[in-house]
Amino acid sequence: MANPQPAHNGGALSMGMGLRATPPPAPGSPFAASANQAGGLSVIGTDLTILGQNIAIISQNKLQIDGDVRGDVVGKQVTISSDGSVIGTVSAERIEVHGGIRGAIRASVVIVHPTAQVDADILHQSLSVAEGALLEGSLKKSKDPAELVPNLDPGSYTSKMSALV
Repeated sequence: MANPQPAHNGGALSMGMGLRATPPPAPGSPFAASANQAGGLSVIGTDLTILGQNIAIISQNKLQIDGDVRGDVVGKQVTISSDGSVIGTVSAERIEVHGGIRGAIRASVVIVHPTAQVDADILHQSLSVAEGALLEGSLKKSKDPAELVPNLDPGSYTSKMSALV
């Protein structure tokens, strides 16, 4: 009988007892981070609901939310469409709200459109609220623009999430 060898499966090495040591994905792998890609728009569609404890959705570019998110959202530019909603904290350089947010908003530029329903504490540099928008919560203009820079580093969230488990 041959000596048992560790099973090699798609870049992951089985270590027995169900434990796996997984090396980082190779460049070009579909599992490699795509944060280096310039431009682009990510969309959370109307048929999608994201639920979870201690989750964070991070977009390196533009993110449009047409569905429902129950967690934190971070991006360069975030748009919540008239069909979209977020319960959590939304952080970005620029946030446009056509739909609903309940929680907190942190951005240099916040634009609240007429269809918006916002129940949030808003920390901003520039705030625009259209006639017809429903807005409740506290408003505070930041004295330090650096505190509004969104954290787009997924690695920093991974370590925070690991500490909670």
